[in-house]
Amino acid sequence: MSKILIVDDETDISELISLHLSREGHDCKCIANGLQVMPSVIEFQPELIVLDLMLPGQDGIQVFKRLRADSRTRVVPVIMLTARAQVGDKIAGLELGADDYLTKPFSPRELVLRVTAVLRRIQKIHHVSEVRAGELLLDRKNMKVFSGDQPIDLTTTEFKLMATLMENPATVHTRADLLREVWGYNDDVATRTLDTHIKRLREKLGPAGNHILTVRGTGYQFTNTP
Repeated sequence: MSKILIVDDETDISELISLHLSREGHDCKCIANGLQVMPSVIEFQPELIVLDLMLPGQDGIQVFKRLRADSRTRVVPVIMLTARAQVGDKIAGLELGADDYLTKPFSPRELVLRVTAVLRRIQKIHHVSEVRAGELLLDRKNMKVFSGDQPIDLTTTEFKLMATLMENPATVHTRADLLREVWGYNDDVATRTLDTHIKRLREKLGPAGNHILTVRGTGYQFTNTP
C-alpha cells in the first residue's frame, strides 16, 4: 500500500481516481486547491502525487515547481493529469521533470497501471541507492550525480535520463525506450528533446560525458569504461 495525494478541483474526477486506487490497496487523500498541496504533502507524506494542471489558487505547473524546489518534496513522483491534450502541453510538463502525464478523459485502469509503474521505478531506486562507474557516482536517494568529488548540477529530467543509462551499463537503449522510460511517451512522438538532453548531459559531465555513447540509427548506450 502506498499513500497517494490526488489534486483535482473536479470532485467526480478525484473521487473516481480515489475509488480505483483504493481498490488496489492504496491510501488516498483528495484536495482541490493548488495552495493546499505543499501543506498536505508535508502532513500526509505521500509516495506519489496525481496533479491536475488547471487548479484554483495556484496552477499545477507552479505547484510542481514548488515541489521540486523544496528539499522535503523534491523526490516525490508526480503524474500530471489535465484536459490539455496538445502535444506541446505534454512536452512542457514532462520537460519539467514530471514522472508521467495523462490527459482527460482517461481510462481509470490506465491510470492505475501508470501509478503502479511509477511506484515500481521509485522502489527500484530506493533498493539500490548508489551506482558507480569510473569517476561517476549516481546518488539515487538524493538525486545527485558526482564526477570525482564535484557535484554535477542536473535537472530532474537529466537525472532520470542519467539514472536510466547508468543502471543498465552496456545496454543499447533505443530512442523509443528512453522516451518512454524518462518522459513517459507511450507512442511514437517526433521530438528532438532526447538528443537535446543527451547533448546537455554530456556538456555538464565534461570528460565523463564519454561514458555516454551514440549507437547510430538506434539510440544511446552507457559504458563503464569509455
